[in-house]
Amino acid sequence: MATQQLLLHLPDELVRRLRRHVAPRQRSKFIQNLLEAALPPDDAVEQDPLYLAALAVEEDERLAAEMKEWEPATGADGVALPTGGNCD
Repeated sequence: MATQQLLLHLPDELVRRLRRHVAPRQRSKFIQNLLEAALPPDDAVEQDPLYLAALAVEEDERLAAEMKEWEPATGADGVALPTGGNCD
């Protein structure tokens, strides 16, 4: 596996704890394991059930046609902008 060097800025106290608890030659692997556990895999979006359901809805021509019929009624979601079109 190819690797890259990464420069990180961490609080002094956290670096002190890392150095105290993780051996010098094990620190990269330690941080790699933390990142692998914390970050979703690259293909997570494609496997997300909500994403897949939304994609199926978008691809359903009958449902898309029905949603298009509702568009004039829900286009502004019932929210009117103040005079002048500014939300402030």
